[in-house]
Amino acid sequence: MQDHAIFFVALRYIFTGLLLASLLAGLVVFRHYQQLFGIDPQQPSENGGARLYSKTLIFSIWAHAVALTGGIAWMMW
Repeated sequence: MQDHAIFFVALRYIFTGLLLASLLAGLVVFRHYQQLFGIDPQQPSENGGARLYSKTLIFSIWAHAVALTGGIAWMMW
């Protein structure tokens, strides 16, 4: 029985750490937004639609990571 308690405590800390890491990753992307999603002089053929697709994809993946890790961490506390 005590083994299960140690397992759930470990999972709680793992998912809380993953939540904090994904929030930190979102902060890094927000701070370097223009560098990551701005106009690239190396690729003049890249249009606004391609940049919007990249922004949407990154935000969608980040939002799902935060929701999943946050939800699981919240359920375990």
